[in-house]
Amino acid sequence: MEHSRIGVLFVCHANLCRSPLAEGVFGERARVRGVADRFLIDSAGCWADGGHMPHRNSVAVAARHGIDLTGLRSRGVEPGDLHRFDHILAMDRANLSDLQRLRGLSAVGPVQPGKAKLRLLRHIMDPAAQGPAADVADPVGHGVDSYEATYALLLTAANALLDELVGPA
Repeated sequence: MEHSRIGVLFVCHANLCRSPLAEGVFGERARVRGVADRFLIDSAGCWADGGHMPHRNSVAVAARHGIDLTGLRSRGVEPGDLHRFDHILAMDRANLSDLQRLRGLSAVGPVQPGKAKLRLLRHIMDPAAQGPAADVADPVGHGVDSYEATYALLLTAANALLDELVGPA
């Protein structure tokens, strides 16, 4: 039943590089730990143009680690996500700021704040991280090594988030 699962939404700018990779990594780690059925996992972008496959470098890096992203498609963050998900994890401070604005504003008046806990993904690993150290850098425009570095960071974050939500492995 969806309402009994823990909802986790990963958010970046366009939902093409970081957030789909985070979705895939977290889902794989949850599967390996035998707890995947306890989660509703998704990704979105604050400024996403819906329907696009993840970036080819994210797909390639994920595949090298046994994770298939080819079925994922980009989508934009929606106000309903604030109610559907328990944890919304932003890849950087700009994304978090966009999410906080979404929580407070709409064209027809205030938005109900929802149950989602909004935070930076890096704060799971280091709650005191400030400035650029609090961001998962966007690998777009950089080589595949940047995507590998992003994968490594997301793997650490996924394990830490699972430890927080269901206990250590």
